[in-house]
Amino acid sequence: MFNTSSLRRLRALRDGHVRHCIKLGRMHRSWPLRFAALAFFVLGVVLNQTAPGSSRPRWYKGNLHTHTLNSDGDSTPSEVVTWYREHEYNFLLLSDHNHLTDSAGLNTVFGSVGQFLVLQGEEVTDSFNSKPIHVNAYDLATELQPRHGTSIANTIQNNVDAILAVKALPSLNHPNYGWAVTSEDLLRVQNLGLMEVYNGHPTVNNAGGGGFQSLDEMWDTLLSAGRRIKGIAVDDAHHFKKIGKEFANPGRGWIEVRAEALTASAIHAAIEQGQFYASTGVKLKDVEITATEYKLVIDPRQTEKFTTSFIGAGGKVLAKSFDTAPSYTFQRGDGYVRARVDSSFAASAWTQPAFH
Repeated sequence: MFNTSSLRRLRALRDGHVRHCIKLGRMHRSWPLRFAALAFFVLGVVLNQTAPGSSRPRWYKGNLHTHTLNSDGDSTPSEVVTWYREHEYNFLLLSDHNHLTDSAGLNTVFGSVGQFLVLQGEEVTDSFNSKPIHVNAYDLATELQPRHGTSIANTIQNNVDAILAVKALPSLNHPNYGWAVTSEDLLRVQNLGLMEVYNGHPTVNNAGGGGFQSLDEMWDTLLSAGRRIKGIAVDDAHHFKKIGKEFANPGRGWIEVRAEALTASAIHAAIEQGQFYASTGVKLKDVEITATEYKLVIDPRQTEKFTTSFIGAGGKVLAKSFDTAPSYTFQRGDGYVRARVDSSFAASAWTQPAFH
């Protein structure tokens, strides 16, 4: 990478080289002009490398759901932020229950341009008939209070509307927690663009059971009904001082966002547009959706093997691949296509649906 002064010196060198070669070219018509073209090309390649602060999209790793002592976590905001920064995350959103933790001071201490950013958020925590209804608000400026409602769906809707009214992004958290929210409830909710398809808390029932859908099945039910909803993976971390499967520890679920910069507005826009994938450990180099194909490039670790399932309407598996560059050609009747990549290392990744 080059700093600004280095780039200025290289540009001056390039321009001087070209002027000199053109001058020589008046005396020697052939080789100096070729040399000038070569010099211009080589220096141009160097100068076109991505510089600090450039707007070329890249992947940023982040967690959108975690807790501190400001609600029911076991650590201070500084301790929580320190964990994520030291574990090579690029951004973190603190989402305490009905409490907005200010990010300004944390960014002063921990923030770094292009490397790490703390976002503001809140887990708007509500209930209906003792059923927990939690909706995260991303990129939130002011604290919100739960809005309540006359049913599960109406309670979700009222909180979604309140979050959208202040230009934040709403996401439904852990729908199977307390077996509270079904896909039938969610089909009655409008303008919900995000839901958790993986939550790292040990008691949220991601896999469903006992007649309740898994979060993957719930997502497919909504997508099959035409809902343009995107799936995220999160930690929902509460415990940083006690480690074990029975605790809600960090590092279990995250998203990789492809954005033009590591800023709150750029991350907000990329999430809203679906420019991200969710993961519990699988890393993707690229996700590309064209008019005819859905293509992935997987970044393997050591002896890791993969099964990629391309999934369409009704949750139907349209195709499977064991390659590290799987692709699927769209067919009439698919409805939508999303991909789930399962690793031999007991990890997964979920990409966003493409409707066609």
